[in-house]
Amino acid sequence: MAGYDKKAQNPLPEEQGLLENPIDDQEPRKPCLSAKWRVTSIAALMTLAVLLLTYLTLGYESPGCRSVDFNSVSDIGVNLTYRVGKGSHHRRAESCDGVDGYQCFTDISHRWGQYSPYFSVSDDTVSNSVPDKCEVTFVQVLSRHGARYPTASKSSKYAKLIKTIQANATAFHGKAAFLKSYNYTMGSDDLTSFGERQMVSSGIKFYERYAALARDHIPFVRSSGSSRVIESGRYFIQGLQQTKKRDAHAKPNQASPTINVVISEDAGSNNTLNHNTCTAFEASELGNDIDDAYTNQITPSIATRLEKSLPGVSLTDDEVIYLMDMCPFDTISTTTDGSILSPFCNLFTSSEWSQYNYLQSLSKYYGYGAGNALGPTQGVGFVNELIARMTHTPVHDSTSTNRTLDAPGAASFPVHKAIYADFTHDNGMIPIFFALGLYNGTSPLSTEHVQSAAGSGGYSAAWAVPLGARAYFEMMSCRGESEPLVRALVNDRVVPLHGCAADGLGRCQRGDFVKALSFARAGGDWDACYK
Repeated sequence: MAGYDKKAQNPLPEEQGLLENPIDDQEPRKPCLSAKWRVTSIAALMTLAVLLLTYLTLGYESPGCRSVDFNSVSDIGVNLTYRVGKGSHHRRAESCDGVDGYQCFTDISHRWGQYSPYFSVSDDTVSNSVPDKCEVTFVQVLSRHGARYPTASKSSKYAKLIKTIQANATAFHGKAAFLKSYNYTMGSDDLTSFGERQMVSSGIKFYERYAALARDHIPFVRSSGSSRVIESGRYFIQGLQQTKKRDAHAKPNQASPTINVVISEDAGSNNTLNHNTCTAFEASELGNDIDDAYTNQITPSIATRLEKSLPGVSLTDDEVIYLMDMCPFDTISTTTDGSILSPFCNLFTSSEWSQYNYLQSLSKYYGYGAGNALGPTQGVGFVNELIARMTHTPVHDSTSTNRTLDAPGAASFPVHKAIYADFTHDNGMIPIFFALGLYNGTSPLSTEHVQSAAGSGGYSAAWAVPLGARAYFEMMSCRGESEPLVRALVNDRVVPLHGCAADGLGRCQRGDFVKALSFARAGGDWDACYK
């Protein structure tokens, strides 16, 4: 357990019982009672007293569920819900994280950018359910790894900052008081227990959504070659397979899925799930420059306030962001479901979390998305693989695909499967989303003021690539349609397709969809990688 973990709890209110006499006497009461009646009555009352005492001692609660709000350590007014299961005699915390994602402290946890744990972004604008008279015949899931510890380089910086604060502060006032005794114990790079659970839940949710297809088909699974990505794929498979085993309608005696292909992330290796071979792109500092400029814009006032609580401490702009980073990382590493909000979170205001969230969105947009001239090109290889899978034809690509793995007829790249699952990083997913044109409706992000995700064509780092993010690319056969319809969902939100004749449910005919992907089919701007 990392650092401060105190969580205040309020007791559940006592339940009270009412005793009523249902008998409406019609005759006058007799002045005297027989001894036998008195003995019987006393025994009955004693039995009732024992039962009532037992009831109060055990804290019995009637069948069913009820909730009571608990005040969190956040000053933003987020509440934890506690639930009593049917027939339970013991209180337990309702899990903050499940198949529908992270549901606690949402006023801020959904504003942690790419460090937000996955949460469902579905809304009522366009239903994400499978329409009547349609059946899904193909699905590709593209997933980010689950919640992780900080990278090794960042973990070292965070630990150093905590030690520096503790060495230089002459006092620890207010909400910063916890820093006096905070002990940095986080690991680096690997999945946290929270992240492992996340990915099991992701597999469960995937099977439940696509059970009609997954009952009879085994997914073909690939992973980029990072240990946390590989482990995420394995936990996803675990959740999917456990759910399938409980499905009485599943095809019997099917083999369990496995990770069929691991694609190397070594420098110079062609990998459609991880950028590293476009020389000009790798040399670009645009994303970092935009990040630095916006950081310098939003952090000075925060530093001034924090330094008043920590006399003797002088914080740089980057160190302010490091303290903000600690909020999500400490939260997702302290418990297996994120049910304890880190005290780091309480150091910052609601508006500051909006700025932090936007900072992460800017960094991804100008680093890996359309804000970088070569950003979308890094996703072209995967898009061409997706086209091959949807059309059951060989891959046509001269960008980041591995020609050996993707060779026509190779067992490492089948094109006639019904279900595919690929696992990668956030910086691998953002270029793919832009290469697909999913955010063609997003105007260039302002570097001066915060734009909401809703006001940015549905784009933000938290909405697109949270920890455990997943995109579903569906192909469905519908009555009355001459060819399959294609639809894209990003974290459960239907993203209407661009460049093709999308219907009211965000779907395009497959041929029209493929035609609209002319940028990817032409190789993007790959030639500019080596100029």
